[in-house]
Amino acid sequence: MKKLMTLVLVFTVATMSFAQKNEVKAIEKALKNSNFSDAKSAVTAAEALMGNMDDKTKAKFYFLKAQALYANGAGTDANVDEAITTLDKLKDLESSIGKLKYTAEANTMKDGMFKSFLEKANQAITNKDYKTAAVRFDKIYKMSPKDTLYLYYAASSAVNAQDYETSLEYYNQLKNMGYSGVQMNYYATNKETGEEETFADKNTRNLYVKAGSHSDPKDEKSESKRAEIVKNIALIYVSQGEDEKALAAMADARQENPDDLGLLLSEANVHLKMGNKDKFKMLMEEATAKDPNNAELQYNLGVLAAEGGNIDQSKEYYQKAIAIDPNYVDAYNNIAVVILQGEASIVEEMNGLGTSSADNRRYDELKEQRSQLYRDAIPFLEKALDLKASNIDAAKTLMNIYSVLGETDKYKGMKEKVEGMTSASGGN
Repeated sequence: MKKLMTLVLVFTVATMSFAQKNEVKAIEKALKNSNFSDAKSAVTAAEALMGNMDDKTKAKFYFLKAQALYANGAGTDANVDEAITTLDKLKDLESSIGKLKYTAEANTMKDGMFKSFLEKANQAITNKDYKTAAVRFDKIYKMSPKDTLYLYYAASSAVNAQDYETSLEYYNQLKNMGYSGVQMNYYATNKETGEEETFADKNTRNLYVKAGSHSDPKDEKSESKRAEIVKNIALIYVSQGEDEKALAAMADARQENPDDLGLLLSEANVHLKMGNKDKFKMLMEEATAKDPNNAELQYNLGVLAAEGGNIDQSKEYYQKAIAIDPNYVDAYNNIAVVILQGEASIVEEMNGLGTSSADNRRYDELKEQRSQLYRDAIPFLEKALDLKASNIDAAKTLMNIYSVLGETDKYKGMKEKVEGMTSASGGN
């Protein structure tokens, strides 16, 4: 009786082994004919028998399963994700048993997938198909988790696709892993063209320099992307009405990098979007203390002061911006704008006057004040137009001012310029 049981058991195991091999062969046959649908069906059948597979058969199964799922690039996103995971399982299995029969082929397959995804991702960017680009870059990252730059590309592409939920997921992954994106870039100047070129690594660059085709080697670290990542996380939270999460994201980042001006400015921008102007102003002033020669910071403080009705203070900030950057067009524009804001109250008083002698004298005084406002604004508008010849708003304002002041020749010249700009822009 015992012998009979043993024979039955041996027969059963042999049958199971035969069935496993048949199912695996079915996958292999379907793949040879590029029949990926049948191959996936055979994979499903073989998986039911995996518990009884030996390591050698299991390794082959993993390799064939990955091929079936990938389908030469035609597999669904879910199938491709599973194919990548399956190849990793194959490599782990063969590494553990010390027999690397399929590992080399798996690596070759992954290299091909990597190149294909990268080409498709770059093509999608060229076509402005950012949603597809995000998916492809994510696949590349999953294939090579050490290349975190591709997860960053996936997040950026998702933002451009306005898929904020997905981009938030990617950005939070980057934030939690401490990604900064800082890397060393290697440059040298091409002697023939005189242009500076970038090299993939230092050794390659040095070979070109040594060969004499390039000169002036230079190594530069790229800027950290951490501030941008945290800023985007916060802005996505703001857009979702999750203001507290937005500020928490900023607080965490600033605690790690208290001297990071980019993070400070990002937090300030979040407060501005939330309508917290006092907090925004406080943070901007803190930023200007850290970077007093930043024209943009001074300009932004000027905008805030103008919105708060502090005309004199706003002009001071704009003047500081110009002192730092004499070519800051928007600062010149905005100084003229805040100067001309004083016109409204003057015109209102003029319209409320009567016809008495005292009222007529007051009218003349106000008329002169109004003209002086125009004269005060002219130099800033002229400078703004000089720096940016297409500045049609400055040109129109100057035309109107010249008309009111009776400067006929200047009015005619500016009118002609405005008409030229309007014609060039299609009448807009």
